[in-house]
Amino acid sequence: MRSASVNRPAAAILVVDDEPQIRRVVRNALEDIAERVLEAPSAAAGLDLAASAEPTLIILDLTLPDREGLDVCRDLRAFTSAPILVLSARHADRDKVALLDAGADDYLVKPFSTAELQARVRALLRRSAPRAEEGMEHVVIGELEIHLARRTVRRRGVEIHLTPTEWGLLRAFLTHRGRTLTHQQLFDAVWGQSEGDAQQYLRVYVGQLRRKLEADPVRPTLIRTEPAVGYRFELGE
Repeated sequence: MRSASVNRPAAAILVVDDEPQIRRVVRNALEDIAERVLEAPSAAAGLDLAASAEPTLIILDLTLPDREGLDVCRDLRAFTSAPILVLSARHADRDKVALLDAGADDYLVKPFSTAELQARVRALLRRSAPRAEEGMEHVVIGELEIHLARRTVRRRGVEIHLTPTEWGLLRAFLTHRGRTLTHQQLFDAVWGQSEGDAQQYLRVYVGQLRRKLEADPVRPTLIRTEPAVGYRFELGE
């Protein structure tokens, strides 16, 4: 089983941005992807629309006139699981890590192209339903076959042994496939409240998992590195 493709338009996409020209560009870019594009010029209006309209996906500007987008992202995550794509003029890795930790699913740095925006939105829609483990219990990726319920991994029918920690890491990746997870998010998911260097722990165990799962661990296609941020698990198209 692979990620489901998007065969019909999303019911509604909410764009929260105080710049009318940005909202116009985004609306025009998404007219073939969404049945409706809702617009909000402020954090307060965006939160109200997100609660009342229950959009399929939310596009959120990081800098709003009434509140920081990072805080809005945290508030959205308190009541919606819709994918959140953040638009930001900030390039620093620490800003990307902070927004992903706050619950964003992806980020796009301004200025951006229409084609890239459309691709990011389609990818988030394709990967967001279902995001939980049901529907991911049996995954086939090329010669690799993964059964989460049975806790088995096979390549061309030959079983690959995973340690409990490697299973925890693989489960976290599959549950959040297509989404960039920060080092801290993965560390918390697998090691709980343990103390330690999240980046170093993950470097070791991701390396082990790549050697077992990837056709070419030196050029991985499943577990992608997001430099200074974390990792992303891709099922492919």
